[in-house]
Amino acid sequence: MSRLRALFRTVLHLEDTPSRVALAFGIGVFIAFFPILGIHTAIALLVAYSFRLSRIALLAGCWINNPWTIAPMLTGGTLVGCALLGMPSAGLSAIGWDLHGQAFYSSLWKGLRPYVVPFVVGNLLMGTLCGALAYLALRLVLERRRQPAVQGR
Repeated sequence: MSRLRALFRTVLHLEDTPSRVALAFGIGVFIAFFPILGIHTAIALLVAYSFRLSRIALLAGCWINNPWTIAPMLTGGTLVGCALLGMPSAGLSAIGWDLHGQAFYSSLWKGLRPYVVPFVVGNLLMGTLCGALAYLALRLVLERRRQPAVQGR
């Protein structure tokens, strides 16, 4: 956890404009919700290099998706997708978690297959909303931190 704090402290002290640092962080947060799993860091670095954005800020936003947060983030996005598309989410509990081997994977695929579209739609929407909020919040923080102190107070 101390590594994450150090990473975010580094983001607060980057030598770039508040809007560019916040933009990189917001895009990173969007990537954290991106529905194709396992390639978030690669996408973040590709975007950083392609658009000459801060790699540190982009990775900090991207890495809010980690082993402790991935399940709640992606489940929440899937539930949002179900709500938007009018699909019941009750089938998510139909997976045979007590099964093993091929029977487990068969149950997993059968249980999750109807939720692929809600997963993609919901997580893209959540990524867009959370990325925009992250941009606005970090830009506000950075602009306030960089304002000179007012004399006479």
